[in-house]
Amino acid sequence: MSREVRGCMVRRGGIAALAWLLSLVAGTAAAQPAAPSSGRIGVLAAARESLVGDVYADPSRWRPLAWGTLFSEGWDEAWVSPPNGDGGAPRQGWLNSADGVFYRLAVGGFTYTSGREGRGPDRWDAGTTVYLPLSRRFEVQLDIPFVASAQPFGGSGADTGYGDFRVSPRIMLSETRAVSQSLSLTFRTPTGDFDTGNGQAAFAPNYQFWANWWSGLVVRGAVGMYVPFRNVSETGGRTGFLADLAAGWYWTPHETIPFGDLVTLLSMNVFQPTDGRAPNSITNLSLTPGFRTHLGHNWYLLGAVEVPITSPSVYDYRVSADLMYVF
Repeated sequence: MSREVRGCMVRRGGIAALAWLLSLVAGTAAAQPAAPSSGRIGVLAAARESLVGDVYADPSRWRPLAWGTLFSEGWDEAWVSPPNGDGGAPRQGWLNSADGVFYRLAVGGFTYTSGREGRGPDRWDAGTTVYLPLSRRFEVQLDIPFVASAQPFGGSGADTGYGDFRVSPRIMLSETRAVSQSLSLTFRTPTGDFDTGNGQAAFAPNYQFWANWWSGLVVRGAVGMYVPFRNVSETGGRTGFLADLAAGWYWTPHETIPFGDLVTLLSMNVFQPTDGRAPNSITNLSLTPGFRTHLGHNWYLLGAVEVPITSPSVYDYRVSADLMYVF
């Protein structure tokens, strides 16, 4: 089977799967509204209520989770959207930053990367990320890359195809009003093409945290490893240590539409190769200023610009813009 046919089949399959999943969630919610959570209700019932129940109506249903009860509490209880932190800031996601907390939402957008001649091409990427909580302890994150395009310098045309699909089982390790700690186990699948910098299989486990102790200040971060294990030489994959640390300040309340929950942030991302697949192991460090705002009716706008700090780098800057819907 040719690469083009395979890419077309994967694209159609991914789009069909996402459409089926969203229609199933919407249809089930409309046909049979879920009852309020009553604690331990079983794994399947907890998953159903977490996906289609009214998880936002009564924040008092939320309760803390402890490290000590990791294997005994929360797996058969429905997820409830947690309250704001001790400082009053909401638990929300930002671009190019660790999550640390669970969500029930879909976010889609595009990223443009300005390549650096002799090191990396210009890139256009577009896709959707869906967060699906199944209980207080467990959530699945799906990263669906619809378009991946690379424009080589001096080339006659862009190479365009599907990206590498990612699935991330996520476990809530502990959660209080002030701090959430989670474990993300990301599996990258080689569904894309080598020409667009894809086609690599990898495993990326990482620990994440979110914290709000004081006023509108939120701090979040992650540490982990990236381990490619298939098509490594063809894609130039490197095994390495990865980390990020971000801080942001919430300026407005939720109701100040279209600038509700307006947060400005700065994220720092680090990747340090640890293998011997190249003559050097240069640390890659970047800074990402960004923002997020509530537009109204559960819609949010996010934007960010990532700039490399260390040299040499394969790109000059990277611009991202996403539209998010909380359901």
